[in-house]
Amino acid sequence: MKGLERYREVIPDFDLFVEAIRRPLPVTARINTLKADRDRLTSRLRRGKVAFTPFSWYPFGLRLEVEKPGNLLESLMGQIHIQEEISMASPVVLSPEPGERVLDLCAAPGSKTTQIAMMMENRGLLVANDPANTRVASLRSNCERAGAVNVAVTRYDGRRFPDRGFDRVLVDAPCTGQGMARKDITVLGRWSLKRSLGIQRLQRALLRRALQVTRSGGTVVYSTCTFAPEENEGVVSWALGQVSGVRLQEASVRGLAGSPGLAEWAGSRFGDEMELCTRYYPHQNDAGGFFVAKLIKE
Repeated sequence: MKGLERYREVIPDFDLFVEAIRRPLPVTARINTLKADRDRLTSRLRRGKVAFTPFSWYPFGLRLEVEKPGNLLESLMGQIHIQEEISMASPVVLSPEPGERVLDLCAAPGSKTTQIAMMMENRGLLVANDPANTRVASLRSNCERAGAVNVAVTRYDGRRFPDRGFDRVLVDAPCTGQGMARKDITVLGRWSLKRSLGIQRLQRALLRRALQVTRSGGTVVYSTCTFAPEENEGVVSWALGQVSGVRLQEASVRGLAGSPGLAEWAGSRFGDEMELCTRYYPHQNDAGGFFVAKLIKE
């Protein structure tokens, strides 16, 4: 549990949080309405005796009771996409509309990209960007399987992405990944403050560029799967000071239990507005850990 004790004073029910970290992560999937009708698909799963429970907060989410969900025919056909439950929250906060110009700045492997394409009903332009050629292969594959045809895949360094006046931008930033500990407990052993501060520089540059390429009135959602304030509120607070005319908006999702962002941490004052951000802890929803901030460019 390296690196978690530092959060004892800010995480509610800390002992329950630690217990949840030790439990395996539930298997979850998202119904892909680009390829399947929700009611017909769930009926087919029932006939096939695939045990599942619908999410209470998101109509297209399912908890599956299967050992190898990727082997399900519905997964192979792209009718469902195996995706961690809490990761579905940031596209919901982004709330893309059909016909818009949307950028997923750190898109691979494509779970959130395909969710956004689904929400856009394959209408408009969705640019899915990732700088690494190895990751772009999985991004393309997932988009093809999902039938996401409004997606253009690019390989820019996100810190220097061309200015195109996007309506909405998602920055699901690279991070130290503490929130993924239920899936891979070794991420906790790899965490260090030095590593958090090192990756913070990249996160700051990505968020600043996202705000710069967003049109006036547009929305940027910044998310990570770590608990470290250095990578969360510290990045958002910095970006607000770098780009003028940007404000925070409530980032919570109805039906999901969460905690407000931190106004201060370890002697650093981020500002009361950071409480509009949302922190999701594993014990609150029996899911992974996540951070989401919603920024509006005025």
